[in-house]
Formats: sequence, structure tokens, C-alpha cells
Amino acid sequence: MAKESMKAREVKRAKTVQKFSAKRKALKEAGDYDALQKLPKNASPVRLHNRCKLTGRPKGYIRQFGLSRVTFREMANKGLIPGVTKASW
Repeated sequence: MAKESMKAREVKRAKTVQKFSAKRKALKEAGDYDALQKLPKNASPVRLHNRCKLTGRPKGYIRQFGLSRVTFREMANKGLIPGVTKASW
């Protein structure tokens, strides 16, 4: 389980990226790189990192479900994810 501060930091970064996205796009089109440098570091979408929605785990993230592989497996085995079944052949 990730620290709450790490999860909160990632949410804050996502909000900052959203807030400055239009401004960043306009500055890039204008070629004004000096003004781009003056924007906050966290306004860059490159600084975002996918985290599990439940545990905050940064690695082993499955985009389709928004969960880490560990959480996904636990939930799938308990039947909590609709349409997901264990493979058998």
C-alpha cells in the first residue's frame, strides 16, 4: 500500500497538468520556449505516473482496469471484476 502522500501528490500533478494543458499547447504552437520554462514543473504531462486506484502501487499497472496486477488478480479470483474469468484449457 502506497503512502497517502504519494497518492495525493499524483492527484495534484494530474490537476496541474489539466489546468495548464491549454496554455502549454498555445505556447508550444507559438514556439515561446522561454514562457514554457516558466510554467510549473508539474504542468508537464511527462511527470504523471499511473498508479493503482486502490493501493497506489506504481508498478505492474493494468491500464484497462486502472489496477495493479496484484489487486487485479485478487479481485478477479473473488469474482469482483465482471467479465474476467480464470483461464482454463
